[in-house]
Amino acid sequence: MSALDLGGSRVLVGTCSWADATLVKETDWYPKKTMTAAERLAYYASKFPIVEVDSTYYFPPTPELAQTWVDRTPDGFTMNVKAWSLLTGHPTFQHSLWEDMQPAVPAEHRDKRRLYAHHLPPDALDEAFDRFRHALMPLHRAGRLGAVLLQYPRWFGPKAENRQVLRDTVARLPDLRLCVEFRHARWLEGGDCEPTLELLEELGVSFVCVDEPAGFPSSMPPVVAVTSDLAVVRFHGRNTATWEDPEITTAAERFRYRYDTEELLEWVPRVREMAASARQVHVLMNNCFRDDAAVNAAELAELLAGGSAGQDLPRSSPGRAS
Repeated sequence: MSALDLGGSRVLVGTCSWADATLVKETDWYPKKTMTAAERLAYYASKFPIVEVDSTYYFPPTPELAQTWVDRTPDGFTMNVKAWSLLTGHPTFQHSLWEDMQPAVPAEHRDKRRLYAHHLPPDALDEAFDRFRHALMPLHRAGRLGAVLLQYPRWFGPKAENRQVLRDTVARLPDLRLCVEFRHARWLEGGDCEPTLELLEELGVSFVCVDEPAGFPSSMPPVVAVTSDLAVVRFHGRNTATWEDPEITTAAERFRYRYDTEELLEWVPRVREMAASARQVHVLMNNCFRDDAAVNAAELAELLAGGSAGQDLPRSSPGRAS
């Protein structure tokens, strides 16, 4: 599947994982169970023009790893990369910090189970941002790097201090295309919505639209907006049973949902509207349970292209978690 041209805008449709265990082990989406990691990525890249790398949220990549992604994908393929948790204020595995930087962690925080950005001195945090950016340079030089996703935690609200955090983060990741996904609804509610979008536009950062279950404290308002020449939308599924279930421990189970055609059709005019305001649109399925994301991505791409979506594609019943 190649990129779509919608009114001069390049629209890329793909998924947020190519190596989820439930996709690899529990489906026949890949032609062979015995494929190597290199073969799987190459096969995925033959089917979709874009993928989002989410493993970088848990551990920062290395330049060597980024180079393998370049080597295993064709020219024109795009990889969005999720920012390491430390860089967006999330709790972070202590052992994910580079070994030579461990002494920079103050003694009172070294035995804690999780590390936070505010535990590090400013110069060490600057170094962490710089190393993360440096690791992506092979992708950047090869023209494979799309956007770095900055997904902020639920407690990151629209106060002045956090607006400054956004400014500082953009300054710490120069020359990279960035997109921001908020998880605190107040950024997009009432009088805060317009200033939020204006700030992202001022910074040249893309706002991430989301499709997700509604009616929960963590649910984001269904705002569709474009704040830079790149528009982004991420689909998290609509599984209300798992969205805030404390017993769910894996992302695949939380986002377990197969969109039906009618639900995908809701987004066709929205994506076309985004394409009218942006030079490029990234449409990413994060319902990465088994082959749900891959099937839905292929179907939505066909709908956007104006084809008869769903031919020869397995579909679950409307609105049902698969």
